[in-house]
Amino acid sequence: MANTVLPRNKINKKFTWNAESVFKSAKEWEAEVKSIVAELPKVKKYEGRLSEGAEVLLEAIHAVEALANRTNKMFMYAGFSYSVDTTDQKAAALFGKAQGVAGQMSGALSFVNPELIAMGKAKLDEWMKGNEKLAVYRHSFEDLFRQQAHVRSGEVEELLGMVGDPSGGAQNSSSMLVNADFKFAPAKDKKGKKVEITQGNMHTSLMESPDRKVRQSAFESYMDKHLEFRNTLAANLNTSIKNNIFNMRARKFDTSLQASLFGLNIPESVFHNLINTFESKLPVWHRYFELRRKALGLRDLTYYDMWAPIVKSKPKVPYAKAVDLISESLAPLGKDYVDVLRQGCLKDRWVDIYPNKGKQNGAFSWGAAPDTHPFIMMSYTDEVGSMSTLAHELGHSMHSYLTGQNQPRVYNNYSLFVAEVASNFNQAMMRGHLLKTVKDKNLLIALIEEAVGHNFFRYFFQMPTLARFELETHQQVERGEALTADSLQELMADLFTEGFGPKVKVDRPRVGMIWSTFAHLFSDYYVYSYATGISGAHALAGRILRGEPNAAQDYLGFLKSGSSLYPLDVLKKAGVDLASPKPVEETFAVMESYVDRLEELVG
Repeated sequence: MANTVLPRNKINKKFTWNAESVFKSAKEWEAEVKSIVAELPKVKKYEGRLSEGAEVLLEAIHAVEALANRTNKMFMYAGFSYSVDTTDQKAAALFGKAQGVAGQMSGALSFVNPELIAMGKAKLDEWMKGNEKLAVYRHSFEDLFRQQAHVRSGEVEELLGMVGDPSGGAQNSSSMLVNADFKFAPAKDKKGKKVEITQGNMHTSLMESPDRKVRQSAFESYMDKHLEFRNTLAANLNTSIKNNIFNMRARKFDTSLQASLFGLNIPESVFHNLINTFESKLPVWHRYFELRRKALGLRDLTYYDMWAPIVKSKPKVPYAKAVDLISESLAPLGKDYVDVLRQGCLKDRWVDIYPNKGKQNGAFSWGAAPDTHPFIMMSYTDEVGSMSTLAHELGHSMHSYLTGQNQPRVYNNYSLFVAEVASNFNQAMMRGHLLKTVKDKNLLIALIEEAVGHNFFRYFFQMPTLARFELETHQQVERGEALTADSLQELMADLFTEGFGPKVKVDRPRVGMIWSTFAHLFSDYYVYSYATGISGAHALAGRILRGEPNAAQDYLGFLKSGSSLYPLDVLKKAGVDLASPKPVEETFAVMESYVDRLEELVG
């Protein structure tokens, strides 16, 4: 099952996520869309009235929150169908409609923040003293006034809200092109047999194939398709970056990096600490690449060899077994945590499990709306890497679940900055448990390969490299310089060549297009948070694995905090300071210990 790429309509329902628990049918969803649009004027009626008194303000906030809840749920359902089958035109239409409604809502609610600022902090402080229900919003209000200099007039805010929908056109265009329209020439194995390439199997079974001919031909076919459309892809990214620069200037920030980090109260030094530490630790990566080359018996290591198995026989881990092993690894967090996780994976259909044709590349967790559970999309392939991906996405899902269980609507979410802490934490805990308990040499090698060659390579090598790319491209546009397909390709190739070091052979045209395979770049300054996330995760997991007092409770407190504190503050409360380079340095030390052990195992 797991290794067969079927059309979506041939996938057994029990292996798919429970979309009908959100809306029973598309017809019911359509009715809700109409109802939400009809509700917009009712919320708009509070415009100009927020200063009338605490009760009116609270009434308006509750009305806004109720509509936002419904919109999130509506958007979630639309995203389901599109994510699992990007070739489905009805699903694409649903998703497009959902984006439009979300844009309408953003515009309709744009009056709130300017009116609150006009009222002044002193008045709100006074109202909160006598109203406990309003006092719940204290952190939210204080954050608003922190951002006051960058909040524009009500009219301007409405326009900025409305422009959100068309601004997503570049990302949508690239997504449709890459996920729906791209048809890849088949790969070939060493005997000349054709192997189908899909977004679902490209980064799993094909890049992890022991047959180098399969890896090479799959990589070349996959990247050649991106090269064929490099001008369109470059234009889309350029448009997205220009949109970021537009928003930066509209909100009166000095740089796009400042604009992106300001909302979460994260100093730019956090970003630069990461990049500087990464650059200084590149020799650790160079050592690993050389070890990988020798273990594979290759004269030259290339990009498509990065996921090749060193193990002679890849261990198989069926989905249910993976759930068991992940559960065992997370036992220090308590029975309640594990029981919810298992129920979600095995009974409540949180997970859309297996690959199918048209399924979006990669994996993600969709956080819970107030009256739904979280959902996970992935392409499980019965391998150690898939088990790790499942652990990762379950970290997100349990974060969403516990936040939803413990926070009011205003804080019932969390930032991208902390999101990757929870996901990588699960992987760190899984490795910590399994590397102590597993005796099978093959499985040990596979676990370390997954850790360094997959998880760390993606989050601690590719993502910082992409972050460097992102910073440079944004700075170029800020200076008024043009971005072209050629310049993007050359920059990407240069950064990967530097990162790989002298012992890795770089196919510059194809490696230079790697940026186009990461949709993350359409979320400005997101990729760096994977590297800070893996750093925070290992710091927190290390506390539990070392048996430090209250470490598990501190971590669960982090998961339950949502956005009730700023990201750096909620992490510091849990025991890690990401404003310091120390967690990044410590995580490189963890990686180096994995490389040491791999060297012992492979000789």
